[in-house]
Parts: sequence; C-alpha cells; structure tokens
Amino acid sequence: MSISKWAWAGVVCGVMLMATAGRAAEEPQVVKLWPEGAPGAQGTEAADVPTLTVYLPKAELATGASVVICPGGGYGMHAVEHEGTQVAEWLNSLGVAGFVLKYRLGPRYHHPAMLQDASRAIRTVRARAQEWSLDPKRVGIIGFSAGGHLASTAGTHFDAGKPDAKDTVERLSSRPDVVILIYPVVALATPYAHTGSRRNLLGENPPTELVESLSNETQVTKETPPTFLAHTNADTGVVAENSILFVLALRKAGVPVEFHLFEKGQHGLGLGSGSKQFRIAPDPAFSAWPGLCATWLKGRGFLERTKP
Repeated sequence: MSISKWAWAGVVCGVMLMATAGRAAEEPQVVKLWPEGAPGAQGTEAADVPTLTVYLPKAELATGASVVICPGGGYGMHAVEHEGTQVAEWLNSLGVAGFVLKYRLGPRYHHPAMLQDASRAIRTVRARAQEWSLDPKRVGIIGFSAGGHLASTAGTHFDAGKPDAKDTVERLSSRPDVVILIYPVVALATPYAHTGSRRNLLGENPPTELVESLSNETQVTKETPPTFLAHTNADTGVVAENSILFVLALRKAGVPVEFHLFEKGQHGLGLGSGSKQFRIAPDPAFSAWPGLCATWLKGRGFLERTKP
C-alpha cells in the first residue's frame, strides 16, 4: 500500500512535533524572581530581570532538598556552563533540586541588587516548596568565585522575613540552611581581595564602611549556616586566603565547617571537569570535591528522602 506525499508529510510533521514536545518538556522552567519587576530595576531588558532556572531531580531520586546556585564571573558576567548548569545536573544526580540564579551584574548594578536577588531566590524556593515537592527547611546555596562572595553574603546578611509584608514571598526567611563556597571571593577589605569583583559590586570608590561590611569573614556569627569550602593553593585568580579567613571566622564562631585545600589547580575549575567556554582543562584532583561535598551534604541530612 502506498502513502500519498501529503499523508507522509503529515506523519513526518507529527513525529517532529512529538520530538519537539519531548524536548520542550525537558526544558527547565525559568522563574522571574519579581514578576512585576525587581526593586531598583533600571529597565525591562534581560539584564534587569533576575531569574531562577529550575532543575528538578527525577522523582525516584528526589530527597526534597534544594540548592540555589550562584555562578561566578567577577560580578560582570555569569559562567553558567560549568558553574551553573553542570552544577545543577550534579545536584540532581544526588536527588537535590538545583536552582541556577541569574543575578544582576555590574557595572549596570551595584550592591545591594545582587544580595536582593540571592535573598529573594532563597525565599522563592521556600515559598514554592509545595509546588516543587521540596522541604523549605533544607534550602542551601552554593557559589563559585564572585558567586561564592554572593553566597557567603547570603550566609552572613540574612533576615527572618517580614511577617506583615504584602508580598507573601517576603514573609519568609532568607537564611540558607547550608552554604557551599568553591574558590570564593570573600575578603574584600583585605590585600587578598579580588579587585575586579569588588569594583563591579561596589563601584570605583565605595565607602570604607561598605567594603568592610561586605568583607564577609568579618560578618560571621554563630547563626551563620554550616559551610563547606574548596579552594586550590595554586589559585592566583582568587587566592586561597579568601577561604582560609572565612574558615577561621567560622571556627571562632563555633559554626560547623569542612574545608578542602587542594595543592594544584587554576582558578575557575567548576566541578573539576573543565570548561570549553573558558578553555579550562579538566583537573582530576579538584574533581574530588563534589564527592566530598556529597558526603558532607549527606551528613547534614540533605540526601535523606523525606516527605515535603
């Protein structure tokens, strides 16, 4: 039996539509943090609209825990490929939901816009926990390089929310339950500061008091969340003293902390698997940190399957 060319065209189109629908179903959801516009937004372009890209694990793996992901890029760009998407996929493999944060950047924006975005991201995950089958009491944050500074800021400059806020999202706490910092920028007020990140975050001549308030090793208290850190001793882009000073502050405050300082490895290694975009080769030694972090997350209850 022969099939007319029109019937055959219909079959082909149907197959293509089914394939496209399948791909579309797999596309991660993108959520605007402020549907009506972010505070202090200078326009409505993509750069003015902070978002979360939602990566949910397979239902049979899901633990109910989640982590907001802050890619690096010196507060001037987002290194999404290897410090965002790949990180979300790694978390999903552990059964943890990953939320890649597109926060506002300098020089168009300066502090507090970036912190507003990170805080709002944590509140949003908690506010929509039931929708995504998540536990609002297990929401962490991870950051790389300048994204590590943002994550450490979220871990030291949080609030309990405003119970009387008209916006129900703002009623919830912005405190992350765990913090993960990978080769982070931290110590802005010291000789170890990453000057490019500081300039993009705060402008050319920020007040000394503001710089000191965002040198986050000085902002640690006993309320700072448990923290995991990884850095390399050979990092010349963001030197390891940033992590070391934060670790010392955590220890002084009695905050649970785990820190891994690898001997070798350049800046920006992500999961250790490298980056084609930034021409970064894989690093077998540094690629050990995700496994170490998974063990740490398990110890903190993030890998236990619980009902939301």
